Amino acid sequence: MSLLVTSSAVQSSQIDNLINTSGAIVNQIDRGVMLTGAALQYANTGEGLSDGNLSSTAHISTEQLDAYNNALSSMSMYTPYGSVQVELENLATQELALMDQAVDTFAEVVVEMITVVEVSEMASEASTPDQEAAVQDFVVSNAEVLTIGTEEVDTYNQSLDDIETHANNASAYLAVAGNEDAVAFLDQKVQDANTTADQTNIFYDANAQWLAMGTPMQRNLNIIGLSGENTYGFDLYASEADILVIGADSEFYLTGPTAVGYKCFMTQEDCE
Repeated sequence: MSLLVTSSAVQSSQIDNLINTSGAIVNQIDRGVMLTGAALQYANTGEGLSDGNLSSTAHISTEQLDAYNNALSSMSMYTPYGSVQVELENLATQELALMDQAVDTFAEVVVEMITVVEVSEMASEASTPDQEAAVQDFVVSNAEVLTIGTEEVDTYNQSLDDIETHANNASAYLAVAGNEDAVAFLDQKVQDANTTADQTNIFYDANAQWLAMGTPMQRNLNIIGLSGENTYGFDLYASEADILVIGADSEFYLTGPTAVGYKCFMTQEDCE
């Protein structure tokens, strides 16, 4: 995220740098013109002698020259309307950070409810009356610890919703940011509105299955479709089955309590 912020800061400072460096030379020239004017006035009068060093105060230094020329060179990379790609990447970075926070919350609440895995395993493995009696004794003796509260379930449910929302948002922003034609379309809309990319409102709509960008003083949204037939070839949506296959093969799942079992997850023992 810091790299993207730095990139945006450099972009916004280029025009300021040009203003400052050109202004410094203009000030020197202005002073030089004044001194020359004074010389023309005084030289023919026999008055107004300087100490002989005043002209040097209007000199343009090597540092000022280099700073100005470097500022000129940097303007070849300057985009006065900003960059929609940078804005999309910044939004994606923000969404990924929010997703990570939601994952942390999810992991914490799963650990709080982890005993349900132990109960499920014991009950599933009980195949004789004695084993079933042992399950009953364990559950009755530890009912308070084993009981899951409404607050934990609410946190679990909300964290899952947040993970899905932020993951989808990030993926949508990155997908459009990586499509040159889509970015060019949105950049042109920014220019047409005579505004800058950082003044736009970009958002992903899961229900409509598109990414939209709004610009100041304009009522219509600029739409990029993300499913089916669309101008930019996006077909980003995966089936539930495909998503679950990817999830089942992820490290997060394969090292989780339902995959490795209660005892392995909690104690790192009896791990197959």
